[in-house]
Amino acid sequence: MTTPKPPITRRELLARGGQLGLATAGLLGAPAIVLAEGRRPRVEGGVMSGDVLADRAMLWARADRPARMLIEVADNPDFRAARQLPWVDVLPDSGLIGKLDATGLGGMPEVHYRVRFAALGDARAVSEPVVGRLRLPPNAPRDLRFVWSGDVVGQGWGIDESRGGMRTWEAMRQVRPDFFIHSGDSVYADGPLESQVALPDGSTWRNVVTPAKQKVAETLEEYRGQHAYNHLDANFRRFAAEVPMLAQWDDHETINNWYPQEILDDDRYTEKRVALLAARSRQAFLDYMPLRLSSAAPQRIYRRFAYGPGMEVFMLDMRSYRGPNSANRQAEASPATAFIGEDQFRWLHQALKRSTATWKIIAADMPIGLVVPDGDDFEAIANADPGQPLGRELELARLLKAIRDDDIANVVWFTADVHYTAAHHYAPERAAFKQFKPFWEFVSGPLHAGTFGPNDLDATFGPKVVFQKAPPAGQKNLPPSAGYQFFGQVDLDGESETLTVTLKDSDGTALHTQVLTPENRA
Repeated sequence: MTTPKPPITRRELLARGGQLGLATAGLLGAPAIVLAEGRRPRVEGGVMSGDVLADRAMLWARADRPARMLIEVADNPDFRAARQLPWVDVLPDSGLIGKLDATGLGGMPEVHYRVRFAALGDARAVSEPVVGRLRLPPNAPRDLRFVWSGDVVGQGWGIDESRGGMRTWEAMRQVRPDFFIHSGDSVYADGPLESQVALPDGSTWRNVVTPAKQKVAETLEEYRGQHAYNHLDANFRRFAAEVPMLAQWDDHETINNWYPQEILDDDRYTEKRVALLAARSRQAFLDYMPLRLSSAAPQRIYRRFAYGPGMEVFMLDMRSYRGPNSANRQAEASPATAFIGEDQFRWLHQALKRSTATWKIIAADMPIGLVVPDGDDFEAIANADPGQPLGRELELARLLKAIRDDDIANVVWFTADVHYTAAHHYAPERAAFKQFKPFWEFVSGPLHAGTFGPNDLDATFGPKVVFQKAPPAGQKNLPPSAGYQFFGQVDLDGESETLTVTLKDSDGTALHTQVLTPENRA
C-alpha cells in the first residue's frame, strides 16, 4: 500500500515559482485535502466554450466568490498528461466570470478541459472540478454538423423544472454537433417572469424565478442576472459543456426593437436612454458569452470562423449599427437606411470574396424577407412593399448584387427571431429586384419562449415558402409545452460537400429536410 504524501505547505507552494496558479497546479495532482466546504469556491453555472479556431478556443466559467480560475486541457477524458493553462483571477468587477483564450490546442481530435477555482489567499481551498469538451475545426475535408436557434426565456416562459426545464437544449446536445450558432435574443431582459402562469388546459406553468428576472433590466448587474438565469437549467449546462457556441445578439438582450439613440417612453424604466442601456447589456452579453474580443475593436460582435475547406461562418450584428426603425420606404440610401452599417458591409463583402470555403454560412440575427413590424414602423429589413428596394432593403440589394457580380457561390442564410421555423427560397425570376443569385434562408426558433407566426413575406427579393411550421391561425404566445419550439441541424458531407438542412422540434423530430448541392458540384 502506498503511503499518501503529506499536504503541501503554503511556504512550499510559494517557493514553486511564486505563482499561485502554478502552485495549485501541483496541488491538484496531490491527494485530496479535507477542508470545510465553506472555504472552497464553487463553479457556478457550469462551463462553456466558443469562438473555436483551428488551434484555440475561448473557455468560460464563473465562480461564487473572488477566486483564481485554473484550467487543464488534455486530448482524453481521463486527463492523462494534462496541460495546465495560465490562470485567471475572477473578481466582482467581471461578475466573477473567468474567460481564457486557450491556445496551443491544435492536433487534438477532441479537446477535454477541466475547470477549478482556488480561493484567493487560501491555495488549498479548491473547488470541485467541472469538465467540458469541444471539437476543433478541421484542416482537411470531413463531415461537419452544426445546430442553430435563438430566443430564450421570453414572453413569460421561464424554467419549469417539473416539465423538464429547457428541453430543446438537450435535443440539440443529443445530435452531437461540432458547434452551435446562437442567433440572438439569448435573454429577454425586458420580460419579467411571474412565478406561476395559468395555462388554457387548467394546469399551471411554474417558473423558477430570481430577483433579476422579476423586473426589467437596467443596471449592469441586472443584465448579468438575466444571463445567469439560463445557467440554472441543467439542459443548458450539459449542452454548453459539450458544444462550442458562436453567439450573436439581437434586441431582447437590451429591450424590444431597440435602435441606437432611441429614447424610451416606457414607465417600467427609470433610465430612458437606450444607448446607455445597450452599453450595459452589451457588456453583460460579452461577459456571459465565450466570445473572443479583438484588441483593435473590443466592442465588435461581428466576426468569422473557418471550418476547413467545406464551410466558413460569418456572424453578423444587425443591431448595433442600424438607423431608427421607421416606415422603411426611403428611396435613397443614407444613415437612416443602415442595417449592418458601412464598415460591417465592407467587412462582410470582402470576407465573402476572400473565402475559399465551399459553403458560406451567414448567421443573421434577423430574417431577410419576413415582415417584422414595430408598431406602424418596421423592425427588420422588409417593408411590406413588394416593389423595388426601399429603406433598409437598399443595403441588402447592394450586398446581393455584389455577391452576384463577384460570383460568390453557395451563400446560405440562417436566422431565428420570429419564433417559428421555415425554409425560404429566394429567386430573381420571382423578384421585383432581380440582380442576385438564387439563395436559401432557413429560420428556426424559439429555444424556450412563446411561439408566434407565421409572418408575411415581402416579394421584393422573390422569396417562396418551401416549408413552415407555426401555431394555428389566431394563436400566439404558446408556451414551450405546446410543442412549437424549434431548432435547425446542418450536416456537411465531407466527400460530396452536399449540405443537408433539417428543421426539428424540441423532441428532435425532423420536420423538413432540404439537401443543397454546391454550385461547383452540380
